[in-house]
Amino acid sequence: MQTFLLIVVAVLGLAVGSFLNVVIYRVPRDESLAHPSSHCPECGSAVRHRHNIPVLGWLMLRGRCADCGSPISARYPLVEAGTAVLFVAVAAKFGFSWELPAYLYLAAISVALAVIDLDVMRLPDKIVLPSYVVALVLLAPAVIVERSWATAGRALVAAAVLYVGYFILAAMPRGMGGGDLKLAPLIGFYLGWLGWSSVVIGAFSAFLFGGLVGAALMLLRRANRKTRIPFGPYMLAGAFLAVFAGAPIAQWYTSLLVPTA
Repeated sequence: MQTFLLIVVAVLGLAVGSFLNVVIYRVPRDESLAHPSSHCPECGSAVRHRHNIPVLGWLMLRGRCADCGSPISARYPLVEAGTAVLFVAVAAKFGFSWELPAYLYLAAISVALAVIDLDVMRLPDKIVLPSYVVALVLLAPAVIVERSWATAGRALVAAAVLYVGYFILAAMPRGMGGGDLKLAPLIGFYLGWLGWSSVVIGAFSAFLFGGLVGAALMLLRRANRKTRIPFGPYMLAGAFLAVFAGAPIAQWYTSLLVPTA
């Protein structure tokens, strides 16, 4: 059954990844996600159904529009394949559980938000704000069926804690952006559901990843201390590090502080 779940989730991830490519392109431009249908941004020709197959469509076209021959970015199949891989990892982590749909949703929006933030340095409210309602709805069955009231309470407290922390950082000169501030409680809620060690590791890892990348860019002279760097991707990367490895990292760190005999 576990293998069946992973196969189904992988196919779902490819399909969702294909839709996320539309989200990534259109949401920052305030375009409709429904109309028009997928088309070449250069010549406007509609994408044929057989070319809309995730990953395979791009390979069949050899990375070029079937009508005008304009190059199609390799990012399209990478988003599709990356979403599928992340979905499989989440399914392997949670298995058949009430929490699985909620964390699959988090994986999907994380891909979209990370790429959009890298593109335009924004975390669109159209994605972030509705995700609070979706998270509550998708995790409600777990609360009701499993009577996880304490878990839900911890998740809400963790959301508030991360909001306060990022609010303080946003109030500082050259502090966090508004999008980061809005995203932080959502991440806190998901990580708080898993435990306080996940919250700490997710929050710390975001700054670790951001600092390492920033230092690397400065060493390569691609940035300086005044260069704005999108922080959303590092928040999300830190969150998923905590989702997948929060407990082992916490145990390892605790063993360093309190060595066993």
